[in-house]
Amino acid sequence: MTANRVGTVLKEIRGEQTQQQFAFDMGVVRETVSKYETGRSHIPQDISRKITQKYDNPKFAITIRNEYTGTGPKWLNGQNVDLHRSSVKEKTVEELQEALDAISNTSLAKPFRKLKLFDYQNVEEVLLEAAEAMTALEHFIAVVCSEANISYTNLWDKHYRELANSGYITT
Repeated sequence: MTANRVGTVLKEIRGEQTQQQFAFDMGVVRETVSKYETGRSHIPQDISRKITQKYDNPKFAITIRNEYTGTGPKWLNGQNVDLHRSSVKEKTVEELQEALDAISNTSLAKPFRKLKLFDYQNVEEVLLEAAEAMTALEHFIAVVCSEANISYTNLWDKHYRELANSGYITT
């Protein structure tokens, strides 16, 4: 269950702090923190924003985003993952190149309703390559921010300001 992953990350963030201390900082009662950590209750948006702003933890941000939407990258924690910054960088370059090659070699000129099954499957494979690249990029940003002590939330704030200044989003 996704909430258990969020609870595990929340426990990591809390560290040596008691549930009571953490609850006070977040404006909730201790029992609520216990429910978050055990997955009996989902963390509401306002509390997840407080946690994200206060602790600036990329792993929490990625995990909570996935819990809310059920989409996007999940925090990689399997037996084959290596989250050292050099390994993450190399894997990101590899995944980006594979995605770029797949996208470059795929024609999207035909209307989708005119595609044959094979063509449609090829489009889906291209999208999977792009999703793999997104996961690699998300971890690259998270790992480097954490190790270099660069604020993950400030980085995204700067990115959003650039998008707004370029007319790609409205604030």
